[in-house]
Amino acid sequence: MHAETERIIARLEETHPDAVNAGAPIDRDPFLVLVSCILSLRTKDAVTTTAAERLFELAKTPQEMLELDQETIERAIYPVGFYRKKASQIKEISREIFERYKSEVPDEIGELLKIRGVGRKTANIVVTQGFGKPGIAVDTHVHRISNRIGIVSTKNPDETEFVLRDLLPQKYWTSFNSLFVRHGQRICTPISPKCSICPIKECCDRVGVERCR
Repeated sequence: MHAETERIIARLEETHPDAVNAGAPIDRDPFLVLVSCILSLRTKDAVTTTAAERLFELAKTPQEMLELDQETIERAIYPVGFYRKKASQIKEISREIFERYKSEVPDEIGELLKIRGVGRKTANIVVTQGFGKPGIAVDTHVHRISNRIGIVSTKNPDETEFVLRDLLPQKYWTSFNSLFVRHGQRICTPISPKCSICPIKECCDRVGVERCR
């Protein structure tokens, strides 16, 4: 890994210490991790957390989820974004895991991607948080900031993930998402980033930055 990239990560770890262990493998059921990922799309973390808690009080396995009708799931997860679509998606994913995988969530990214509705970001989160295996979850924050800083030059999150896999040692993979998400929320915002207080401003190429604070 380039020394400057390592310096960037070290400074972000100092600035956002709460993010260092946020992406570490945790003792969670892979199915619950998967469903939580579906709920989190275009939804604030606090809303996702409470919706997941309500839903998991009703069902915690693919079979139990299939026993719920869609309207019950909708009521449990409201007001997450696109809650009706997500309720339907949760039912279909539960059915596929129950029928194809005998209720066992796959622990490989390639196999997870065969499940309709599961993208690379979700697959990476499931393998890291559900199975404790290495993965890099690339969302809009990670894709945007990696390109803005200049450590990658990519067109979409999937491409960014593959470049980062080659660039970063595996010890950084799991926490990379949490670090960049925190940085994107607090300092490196999409519009008018707070460059004046950024701990990595001297390492940043500021690609596409037209206005900053």
